[in-house]
Amino acid sequence: MADNVLVAYATKNGSTAEIAEAVAEVLRKGGLTAEAVPAGSVTDLASYDAVVLGGGLYAGRWHKDARRFVRRHRRALTERPVWFFSSGPLDASASERDIPPVPGVRRAMDKLGVTEYVTFGGRLEEGAEGRIARMIVQSGKGGDFRDFAAIESWAERVARALGGQRVR
Repeated sequence: MADNVLVAYATKNGSTAEIAEAVAEVLRKGGLTAEAVPAGSVTDLASYDAVVLGGGLYAGRWHKDARRFVRRHRRALTERPVWFFSSGPLDASASERDIPPVPGVRRAMDKLGVTEYVTFGGRLEEGAEGRIARMIVQSGKGGDFRDFAAIESWAERVARALGGQRVR
């Protein structure tokens, strides 16, 4: 059983952080120790038995902190179970079908032997950082497209794979 799980995340406007917190909470309910931490602040993986890494998608690329996390911790990530998730589509597509990883994430998955990947809908609302993000919101294409029931269901699968208890 993997007792201590890192849920690292890379986010610009906080949506991916909230998904990571929800994942960590489900893992804790499953009897595991889990903490959600910004990917850029992680210096060592030695105390973690498993890793969940999430990154926001921006213009078809994973957030730079998620990409840096993979490069910085490549060796340690190959030595433990790893799950990836992305957040980003600003529509219902992530709830309607599986969305494959963007090419850069796919390459990292192949190198690391990632256990599972999923894409969740994103959130972009008034006050978002970045010129393009503000333009998207102003054009009426923003909103919150995260499906927390799907996020929790996926996190339960991760918990069970790590030997945690059934949450529901």
